[in-house]
Amino acid sequence: MRKILIVGSGQSGLQLALSLQEHGYDVTVMSARTPDEIRAGWVTSTQCMFADALAIERKHGLNLWDDVAPRVAGQGFSMAGPDGQRALNWIASWDGGPAQSIDQRVKMAAWLELFEERGGNVVIHGVTTADLNGLARLYELVIVAAGKGELVQLFDRDPSRSPYTKPQRRLSVSYVHGQESRPERPGTTDVWMNIIPGVGELINIPGYTLSGPCDIFYVSGIPGGPFDAFADRPPAEEQLRRHLELFRQYIPWEYERAKNAELTDGKAVLVGGYPPVVRRPVGELPSGGFVLGMADVVVANDPITGQGANNAAKCAESYLGSILENGDRPFDREWMQGAFDRYWEHAQWVTMFTNAMLQPPPPHVQQILGAAQTNPAVAKRFVNGFNNPTDFQHWLLDPAKTEEYLASV
Repeated sequence: MRKILIVGSGQSGLQLALSLQEHGYDVTVMSARTPDEIRAGWVTSTQCMFADALAIERKHGLNLWDDVAPRVAGQGFSMAGPDGQRALNWIASWDGGPAQSIDQRVKMAAWLELFEERGGNVVIHGVTTADLNGLARLYELVIVAAGKGELVQLFDRDPSRSPYTKPQRRLSVSYVHGQESRPERPGTTDVWMNIIPGVGELINIPGYTLSGPCDIFYVSGIPGGPFDAFADRPPAEEQLRRHLELFRQYIPWEYERAKNAELTDGKAVLVGGYPPVVRRPVGELPSGGFVLGMADVVVANDPITGQGANNAAKCAESYLGSILENGDRPFDREWMQGAFDRYWEHAQWVTMFTNAMLQPPPPHVQQILGAAQTNPAVAKRFVNGFNNPTDFQHWLLDPAKTEEYLASV
């Protein structure tokens, strides 16, 4: 039985551990927190997962919340005009099925317990580079899936794939109860992206948290602008108050729905921001051993396109395939690079799309967003790209292809 160590207990690390367990691998997971500590902690992300990523979870029997989580049927898009009204406003449904957002405090605590119940080895301990240097000798393969902390420094930044050196957005998140339905879509649950040019974005995501169904305010501010208002990390209630005030000023149609919202719990907020980065996938330990980076350890995109948890699921599935196909051969540096290259075939398009969304939309993208207002086929293709961003290479990421596409619809 081959022995594998996975450091990190997030979406990618636990999904890979549980799916390797299915195939008889001897897997150890190192987590900095127990399940109860995860549940008692602060929210860590917004994690809206689309149909393809959810299908991977279901294939491995890991989607445990289909009966309770809101079924998010479609994605809306609004753009504020100079007069504070909506210059654009449209919605389309996803062809592959509904999306779902499960608070990672709920999911990761449950998955960590499930892994241990199925006979997996769990070690509750923070890991330093010095720790890993000694531990690596005990395993045939070590995967680093902890996107925060000093272990990330084992993986060098790849400047050819990382155009930004500073955060492009300042992020703040509130999980709430009590938001009202959209007047024009009563009773529906949709992701809705609101863009305020020159200011930032509010993405509204129906989710499921410790206390049941909820709504998530994901506020993404251009650095130095009005939405960049949380650097002092205010208390949770003050953060929500500021969110609502920003909605009132810049997105009044969302304020009317949100004005009576209340936090789901005292740790239902998050503040952050980081530069998007692609790192080299193989890290070398002081001992000369090699470790493989996974998901946001090596490809960390800005959350503006909601791809983080989706990428993590797809990276874990891609690495699973590479591990199974390797059979009894060694997990050497060449194999590690090959495993990442296989994942990058998908991830490169996510990175390209996400980096593009951080800039003011060029004329050909403005044409697409405008055409979606009146042409449902354009709206549907744009929205479905969030489930499968590789499609954008064929019609959105190149002005000539956009022109050709618009002429065909």
